[in-house]
Amino acid sequence: MSICQSLVGLIADEAGRNRFSRVTRVRIEIGRFAGVEPQALLFGFDVTARGTVAEGAALDIIDLPGRAWCFDCNASVEIDHQAGQCPRCGGGRLRVTGGDELRIKDLEVL
Repeated sequence: MSICQSLVGLIADEAGRNRFSRVTRVRIEIGRFAGVEPQALLFGFDVTARGTVAEGAALDIIDLPGRAWCFDCNASVEIDHQAGQCPRCGGGRLRVTGGDELRIKDLEVL
């Protein structure tokens, strides 16, 4: 719920800065390793948006893959688990470089 409250707060701040009165759609990017349950976020957003400029807005979630740098094959690769092997070469020396994101991509407003 605290993530949803922060999200609605950020949207309200943007509404004040950019002078819009209603948000119809919010697109957010969530990385595979962000630790956020999309269904819980959808429910929580509906509840916390009531009575705000985001009330009734559609929440679109864009899933972002996990990414890592493989020191064995010197490549950036997509990964499913933080502690795994390189899908390209099978090496085990990976440094996670992405997948923990949680950010607002854009808003549709009136």
